[in-house]
Amino acid sequence: MNFDKKVFITGASGGIGSAICDIYQKNEYNMILTSSSKEKLDVLKNKYGNENFYYNIDISDPVNLQKSIDEISNDHKNISIIVNNAGITEDNLIFRMKSEQWSKVIQTNLNSNYQIIKTLLPNMLSNRYGKIIGVSSIVASTGNPGQANYVASKAGMIGLYKSIALEVAKRNITVNLVSPGFISTLMTDKLNKNQKDNYLSKIPMAKFGEPIDVANLVYFLSSDKASYITGQTIHVNGGMLMV
Repeated sequence: MNFDKKVFITGASGGIGSAICDIYQKNEYNMILTSSSKEKLDVLKNKYGNENFYYNIDISDPVNLQKSIDEISNDHKNISIIVNNAGITEDNLIFRMKSEQWSKVIQTNLNSNYQIIKTLLPNMLSNRYGKIIGVSSIVASTGNPGQANYVASKAGMIGLYKSIALEVAKRNITVNLVSPGFISTLMTDKLNKNQKDNYLSKIPMAKFGEPIDVANLVYFLSSDKASYITGQTIHVNGGMLMV
């Protein structure tokens, strides 16, 4: 294991999260993984072994998150890579959307990034090294009906990450976003044939991406090969959106 560099990953048990974990495991990184489900955390432990670290964190609860992230900051002062991948949806048209749906998605998808980065950043500043990567979404740039809360959270990440990138650029810390389009996960598996055909017709490459397509870019951005890239949102969408 590479104990000189540690990677902190949220949403480690999802489709994209699993692909991200796999690529760091393959490259012998020491991983700090989080999940909101104890059962999923057990699955991660069985898959990745005892050399890594596991935390059961409910990032939709700001108090629980802050307590946990303070503990992680104290226990792992040499975290050099942060991957904020966790996210949820609570879809509804805006005039039907409950305040709880709005607040939970904003906390989980956006506020958690603020809490995590703010808490773990001081160690990176002291070490004068860091790579911070967040996972946004194509809809942050396009909008999407029925997802005002989700889109706002993912679009908010863009402004947050750009601002932090400007603040820490001189300290050898890069801050970037990966913005996936339609990726083959449990979410796309739930679509019926007509829905799939409709989305595929809008993708020039006429196929959904794979989780590894996102993970490869996350890993690249966390490597020294990407040392002159910061404040960017890089799209992985098969040509569905070109900005």
